Amino acid sequence: MLESGCKAVKEGVLEKRSDGLLQLWKKKRCILTEEGLLLIPPKQQPPQQQQQQQPPLPAEPAAKIKELHFSNMKTVDCVERKGKYVYFTVVMAEGKEIDFRCAQEQGWNAAITLQMVQYKNRQAILAVRSTRQKQQHLGQTHGPRLRSASNSA
Repeated sequence: MLESGCKAVKEGVLEKRSDGLLQLWKKKRCILTEEGLLLIPPKQQPPQQQQQQQPPLPAEPAAKIKELHFSNMKTVDCVERKGKYVYFTVVMAEGKEIDFRCAQEQGWNAAITLQMVQYKNRQAILAVRSTRQKQQHLGQTHGPRLRSASNSA
């Protein structure tokens, strides 16, 4: 995501519930962009910053960086506000649910939802434009033949 030139809309720390048996909350450094959410282990630098540093700091492998792209995201459900935390779930298209929590005043759930809706709207607009262009192209290539055929009948 960052390599493609998307600017960071929001950066900070979120806690993600692990998939393991104990389901512990693990802190993740997060970067929200117009394309999705990047989850980085707290000790690791994001991809752009890694390339700029000489020499690279010892960190966890890059495979640990997770990208949750909005094209694969279905919804962001706000589960509950309890104490100082807001708990929310990101539901992916394939049905996988990822649980997060953050301090209520950080507003991560709202920011992720807003960016996801804006992304889906942009995709819908592009799809409509593409369909219109195809229809115009078909109308230009087949239009005169259809008219002349109906005139001769």
